[in-house]
Amino acid sequence: MTTMTPQLDAKTRQLKLQSLRSALIGNGLEYFDWTAYAVFSPFIAGALFASSDPTSSLLLTLAVFAVSFIIRPIGGWIFGRMADKRGRKDALVASMILMGVGSLLLALIPPYASIGITASVLLLVVRLIQGLAYGGESSAAYVYVSELAPASRRGLWSSTIFMTVTLGAIAGSVFGFGLTALLPVDAMAAWGWRVPFIVGALLSIYALWLRRRSVETEVGSTLSAAEDSTAGDPASEALAGSAKRVLVLRLLRLFFILGATNVAFYTWLSFASTYAISTLGMDKQGAFAASLGAQVLSVALFPFFGWLSDRVGRKPVAIFATAGFAAITFPLSAFLNVNPWTLFTAQLIALVFWTAVGSVWPAVLAEGVTPRERAVGLGITTSLAAGIFGGTAPYLNTWLTSMGSGWMFSTYVVVIMVIATGLLFTMRETRGIDLATMERPASDSSDLRQEKTVV
Repeated sequence: MTTMTPQLDAKTRQLKLQSLRSALIGNGLEYFDWTAYAVFSPFIAGALFASSDPTSSLLLTLAVFAVSFIIRPIGGWIFGRMADKRGRKDALVASMILMGVGSLLLALIPPYASIGITASVLLLVVRLIQGLAYGGESSAAYVYVSELAPASRRGLWSSTIFMTVTLGAIAGSVFGFGLTALLPVDAMAAWGWRVPFIVGALLSIYALWLRRRSVETEVGSTLSAAEDSTAGDPASEALAGSAKRVLVLRLLRLFFILGATNVAFYTWLSFASTYAISTLGMDKQGAFAASLGAQVLSVALFPFFGWLSDRVGRKPVAIFATAGFAAITFPLSAFLNVNPWTLFTAQLIALVFWTAVGSVWPAVLAEGVTPRERAVGLGITTSLAAGIFGGTAPYLNTWLTSMGSGWMFSTYVVVIMVIATGLLFTMRETRGIDLATMERPASDSSDLRQEKTVV
């Protein structure tokens, strides 16, 4: 019997690695689609809105980008409930189906010249569908990967989530750079911008197949039984009431910190090249190439910061990121001009800090919420933070800069980063805890103390 244990352990580890891969490929694909919208927004604006005023069309396209975030908390609640009741895997499968359908529909919307305002309305409907899907993804993916990971390597495993997010964004940038180089402007405006969404729809079939073959996490598979065993118990219900108050306070804190990091993500990763083209007048191919180069170089930093957080803790790495963004925002904004090399340099510097926080957030989020409320709580919180802070960031940046008040957006970024840094100092260090019990194993020799007085 003992000779079978190593084989069983090796098989289990292999299954977990395959499941990790399925989650990451699907997550990267969703961000590819999301980033493609931001990258190709000038072309989408020309195709699906009235072309009499290009600036207004772009602002309307970005407004749709922001409005689509409104439904994300609903997706977080629906799919989060599914993940907490039926397991993480089912929620990931369902969100992938919805995102694939949304990508295909977006690619097939007739142009404004053919159907008028109906094209703009259809764009809004499709983006709401995709917002719902993304809310579902965020409610389960962070939790799923964190629960799959060994406790001692959770930071490293979880860092791969935003590494694939960045790879998805890189793929979107590659399409932007490649298509604008290969196709004339008329072809891009007519049909070229649809290509990445068709590709995304096709790849979603492969991602769906992978996710259906993945395994459920140990925590996710026991949630239903745990809930049934405590139903109707007055002591458990009283404890649940107290725990919910603590949960709400923790989620509020995470909401504001996530809001700050979402502004950084959508400003410096998803929207940087579009901002440089539409606002600064940078050459399209030069902007895409500069953004792509910065993103490629930043990818290797994710596993480094994830590994570092397993050694020194999540808090120091996260504080480095938010405090760093507060320090660099004004200098980098002033540094940008029409030359592509300034975008490359500024974005690369910004992405060093983004990779730091992106590498630890999935683990921090999973380690901050108890199993029964983990997926739905994080799904709603991450979606609200992305919608209120992240989804509005490109619009605010473009609008304020168009009025000659770009400094106001920079001030906004600095203020929320300072607030986020202060909130991070109030959090307890959670690396190495058991995600099923939310306690440190007795064998943990870490000198980090559980904080009793800080929520």
